[in-house]
Amino acid sequence: MAELSKEELLHELDRRDEEIARRDRQIEELGKQVENLMRENGLLRQKIDLLVRRIFGKSSEKLDPAQLELFMMGEDPLGKGEASWIEEALTQNREQRPKPRRRGRGRARWPEDLPVVEEVLQPQEVTVAPEQWRRIGEETTEQLDYEPGRFYRRRVVRPKYVSRTEVEAAPVVAPLPEMLQERCTAAPGLLAQIIVSKYCDHLPLYRQEQIYERRHGVWLPRQNQAVWMGLAADWLRPVYEHIKARALEGGYVQVDETPIEYLQPGHGKTKQGYLWTVCRPGVEVFYHWETSRAAQCLQNIIPVNFRGKLQCDGYAAYPAFARSRGEAIELTACLAHIRRALYEAREQAVQPVGFILKHIQNLYRIEDKLRKQRAGPALRQAMRQAQSRPIFQRLQKAILKLKGRYLPKSALGKAIDYALGQLPQLEAWLHDGRLEIDNNLVENAIRPTALGKKNWLFIGEADAGERGAILYTIIESCRRHGIDPFTYLRDVLARLPSMTNWQVKDITPEAWAKTQRSRNLARAA
Repeated sequence: MAELSKEELLHELDRRDEEIARRDRQIEELGKQVENLMRENGLLRQKIDLLVRRIFGKSSEKLDPAQLELFMMGEDPLGKGEASWIEEALTQNREQRPKPRRRGRGRARWPEDLPVVEEVLQPQEVTVAPEQWRRIGEETTEQLDYEPGRFYRRRVVRPKYVSRTEVEAAPVVAPLPEMLQERCTAAPGLLAQIIVSKYCDHLPLYRQEQIYERRHGVWLPRQNQAVWMGLAADWLRPVYEHIKARALEGGYVQVDETPIEYLQPGHGKTKQGYLWTVCRPGVEVFYHWETSRAAQCLQNIIPVNFRGKLQCDGYAAYPAFARSRGEAIELTACLAHIRRALYEAREQAVQPVGFILKHIQNLYRIEDKLRKQRAGPALRQAMRQAQSRPIFQRLQKAILKLKGRYLPKSALGKAIDYALGQLPQLEAWLHDGRLEIDNNLVENAIRPTALGKKNWLFIGEADAGERGAILYTIIESCRRHGIDPFTYLRDVLARLPSMTNWQVKDITPEAWAKTQRSRNLARAA
């Protein structure tokens, strides 16, 4: 092999240096790709673990009281100076841990005023010769029995009369009572049964159709039932509007929304609509149907003259709505949503997240104590300022210290960002005794609709969603005021055709319950 000249040798060395540098760059790029893939793999594993826990894990979010003991072992998870907080939280946990309740006798097996059907069994010897026996007492055995509901035909007979003296006079007949609709075959009791079965007992119309036919021999096509429910919803709309006005008059409401599928005519497919729920804690709740989840929907729900506080989660539509109303709307956040996000990401950092969750638990204990005392707004505000404020400030500081320690796209990173964005809005809860610490009351009001849609799956059409919102509102209002929805609906649907708009306020579930209580007290007296 011929010897290379000096110039050729230098050129070869330069070429090899360039090749080595190129391979070093490739190795560096591959290392970055591997690092990104490992990071992405970790994030995907977190998401998979979260989904598995949501589907197959336990639903309870309770913390193990002994778990906090881990924070006293090893290094301080949040930095120097935080050990005193942990010790204080441990002390509060030991002092405030509830004692196990002893099981008492519980509720009575059945109400004392239930109708009694008495059956007397005579001994055969007594039946043969009753004059030879003298009764000295009795033995009584009671069982709880049930007789299924029954259909019957309500026949209204109106005799016709003619005058004996005035032969030319026209016959007279009593006027027919006011009805929901002329020639409607469904009486108020049947309408009440169908509505309660679907919106309270979560039975779809096709199942009711089968039940009525197989068990009672009565054929009620689901199409007819749907028409009757629409008729009832139209008559109950004024009652719904009164409930809505009552919920919005206090200047403080909680709002949330839940998705519900509805049929799109002509396509045979379903689209996603939303049932918005508005709750005034301790007073009323109403539902509103919209085919979207946009901020514009809130313009249709919250009237223009509403001024006050709106409690919600971190969904972007709520801040957009508040900005559109200027200073009239003040948003306040929900601690339960903050806690839920941190709880689901706790495996990523057990000690610091557990420390934060313990502080949240202490805040809820104070709220539980106030609830048991049935404290009013003034006492709640005073207790929160004295006891909850220091814990809340430490909670904010603890979450702020975790900022930047975890990947922004990780479950914990997202939970921290969400918490830091919501905590400033939650601070209004410390200054206003009317406010709740979370949005759980409105979420509890959504639960019946969630049970229903698991059974009937979707709404027939978009317009049917509005009727469903009206009927759900009536049923939920009956539940809140402790009255039987069937008894209420049967009475109100029978009275509505002969009432004026000015009288509707007297038959809302709240007013109806007060009237019934007054009548019961008068009878007892």
